[in-house]
Amino acid sequence: MKHVTLVYPGTFDPLTNGHLDLIHRSVDIFEEIIVAVLRNKEKEPLFTVEERMEMLRESTKQWPSVRVDWFEGLLVDYVRKVNGNAVLRGIRAVSDYEYEMQMVWANRKLNPGFETIFMMPADSYAFLSSRLVRQIASFGGSVKELVPPGVEERLRARYARAK
Repeated sequence: MKHVTLVYPGTFDPLTNGHLDLIHRSVDIFEEIIVAVLRNKEKEPLFTVEERMEMLRESTKQWPSVRVDWFEGLLVDYVRKVNGNAVLRGIRAVSDYEYEMQMVWANRKLNPGFETIFMMPADSYAFLSSRLVRQIASFGGSVKELVPPGVEERLRARYARAK
């Protein structure tokens, strides 16, 4: 079997248990996983790239095959740079599928060797998104069941400072 380096890109702002579910299940399938944090100059994230990478490293340290990195620009360029074979994308609903299919076709146009692997999160995380976590946390709601403990602490501290 061929060595597969899987790239799992995203903003991870913040990291959720849904993200971790996909990473955990990927560890059993792929030899190397690069979780790549997107630096998007057009958006103002809650956490810096460095903070997001730190949260990811804390939450994935039990898996030696997982590496955390960051990128900006085109995903196909980053995947080529790290000699990746495939990209992991999570699909929660039909709306995710429609958006992701557009991205698959665009990426294939830019790099015909580019493969995308879709995984569905566990049922308990099918509703979960970083946007939802930020919204709940911003109103003081509990996100304990939705994010790793270190992320929960950072969210609480971030929104406490904002008040």
